[in-house]
Amino acid sequence: QVQLAESGGGSVQAGGSLRLSCTASGRTDSDYRMGWFRQAPGKDREFVAAVMRGGGSTDYADSVKGRFTVSRDNAKNIVYRQMNSLKPEDTAIYYCAADSSNYGWRSASTYDYWGQGTQVTVSS
Repeated sequence: QVQLAESGGGSVQAGGSLRLSCTASGRTDSDYRMGWFRQAPGKDREFVAAVMRGGGSTDYADSVKGRFTVSRDNAKNIVYRQMNSLKPEDTAIYYCAADSSNYGWRSASTYDYWGQGTQVTVSS
């Protein structure tokens, strides 16, 4: 079992930046693919970004490409997501997720473990 805990959410004005962290605990001896998803009120959960097992490869949704960056510190079992040039449409609850496979990372259904989510609010 792996437990995930997000932190770093909050409120910011459009154009601002935030850095979210996702800390893994429990059975972290295995290498996990880490994903970030978000869900706005009344909308489905959508893929934001992912970093693959080993941390060498990343993938981003087109809506955040060039503005968001994911990285991982394997020694500390922490994954970071730096969010720059935030827009009001980025307002959502952001979740991190983990899975031991390395395929289908854009689909929420392929992740076995989820954090509790952290709110990000961007005002215009």
